[in-house]
Order: sequence, then C-alpha cells, then structure tokens
Amino acid sequence: MSDNVLTIRDLSVHYRTDQGELKALRHVNLDVPRGSIVGVVGESGCGKSTLISSIIRLLATNAVIPNGSIDFENQEVLKLSEDQMRDIRGKRISIVFQDPMSTLNPVTSIGRQMIDIQYRDKKSQAEKIKRSVDMLESVGISDAASRLKQYPHEFSGGMQQRISIAMALQAEPALLIADEPTTALDATLEVQIIHLLKSLQSDFSCSILFISHHLGVIAELCDYVVVMYAGEVVEEGTARDVFHHPAHPYAEKLLKCDPAGIPEKSRSLPTIPGEIPNLVSLPPGCIFKNRCEQAMAQCDCIVPTWTESSAGHFVSCHLHSSE
Repeated sequence: MSDNVLTIRDLSVHYRTDQGELKALRHVNLDVPRGSIVGVVGESGCGKSTLISSIIRLLATNAVIPNGSIDFENQEVLKLSEDQMRDIRGKRISIVFQDPMSTLNPVTSIGRQMIDIQYRDKKSQAEKIKRSVDMLESVGISDAASRLKQYPHEFSGGMQQRISIAMALQAEPALLIADEPTTALDATLEVQIIHLLKSLQSDFSCSILFISHHLGVIAELCDYVVVMYAGEVVEEGTARDVFHHPAHPYAEKLLKCDPAGIPEKSRSLPTIPGEIPNLVSLPPGCIFKNRCEQAMAQCDCIVPTWTESSAGHFVSCHLHSSE
C-alpha cells in the first residue's frame, strides 16, 4: 500500500454537544492504494459518515479535529483553504450517495444537471453534451442522447443510481467515495451496480472508497477491507484475509450476523449482544470489551495495540498482542 491516493493518519474527530465532547473518530489510520477498491464496514454509529465528511471537509459546525492528517494526492487536506477544497470536491474526489433522489434535482432534466456540473471545464456546449452522452452510455443507459431531456422521475431507482455514478465519474476523479450506493436498491439491481462499479473502476483507473454495512457487497467488490467499531479501526487487511480469517472478535461476530451465512432456516437472525458504548464518556481499555466473549483482564484497563497478525493483516486486539 505504498502508492496511496489517500492516506489518513491518527485522525480524531469530536463533536461538541450539551453532554460533552462526543468522540466520533479516534486515532483512525486508513490507506486507499491507487487503482484499488477499499471497503469500510461496520454497524451504525461506527463513524463511517464522519470519516467521509472529514475527507471532503464538510463536517458539522460543532466538529473539532484535535489531531491527525488526511493526505490526498500529496496534499494535506486539513490545511487547504476553502477555495482549494472546492477545486478538489467533485473534480478529484467525487461521491455517490445511497439514495439517488437525494443526489438528482427532481425539477431539472438529467442533461442540464450533467452539463451544469462541468462548469469548471472550458469546453463548448456541444462537447459537454457529447461527454454527458458518453458517460450515460458507459453506465449502460441506452439511447442516451434522447434521454438527456428526461427528468429523474422518468427513470427507475437503478437507472437513477447509474446516472448518479455517471455524474460522479464525469470529471474523472482520482478517488470515488461510494456511500452505501446499493442500500436503496433491490438485490438484482444491487448486483448490477456492483459489477458496474468494478468495470468502471478499471476503465477510469480511479480508486474507490466503498462504505457499506452489507458484507456480501464488500466481499464481492473490494480489494481491501477496513473494519470500524465505535469510531475506531479494529481490523484491516485484504478482503480474503478479513473474510476467511477474521482476527478481531467484532469482525467474527459481524460475519456470523450476515444472513447469507446462516446454514438453516431460522425464525430469529443472529445479533451482537449489547450496545455501542457512550462516545461522550468512553470506558477505559478495549472499546469492544463489554460485548466480547473472549475479553481478558487487560481488556478492562489497557487499550490494545495495533498488531500485524499475518502479512498485511492488522488488528487491534489483546488476543493478537505480543505484550
């Protein structure tokens, strides 16, 4: 992972609240190698959305970044001016959101929207229209030239998401952030979007940071996997290592909760007992100890160190610590 388009080191993000500082992210490290797809997985409240907002510098006004760095294409994002960030957003970093209707303007034609987002380019109107047609065709929308005149409601949910992807890739970004882009789609369309993203990632040679809670999608699409829990990265490695040899108890439990892995019909789905700890008043020691069946004495007071359990496979857990 030496040639990274995105490198995050020791990133912490806190939110000021009436109850105190909510520590949404704590000492997060993450790499997105150039030309790869990195999946970030974790249950609700693990910090995925805050991570995205930090990368594009669109955090809430009550957010504080006490430490850390975000290096994007050899630029320190946290030190850039707002004008410099505007040059990066949508051009070098693009985002696909989970609900295409929150991305597309319902009262503006698809063509107008696709042309308008090319406002930075010094191309003619005809060139921008051709570029829009080519992008729609690349995501599998037939008769693209005539469909530029149509509005979002004239397309199905799957087609709307294809259009959102086309718009995100139109500027040929170095990094595409996909924020649960298949959540609002049915299973058949989900598979189509996964295959589409794989194909487009190869064609456009961009890197993808794929955010999801759907383990099957992560396994199918991603080269590397980052497992987050309660604002911390607890495990990372290749998709094969994480799915076939999970090292952290939380990653093991997540895999067991995947409905696709249930061997027999059951009236109840497997769950992880307990709740995410209060991020305003963090407990000492391991953040997962209260939900872990393998917790040891040192878990109560000692924060586990980042350990390489196997080549390129890292975990934050006392079970793998050499101490």
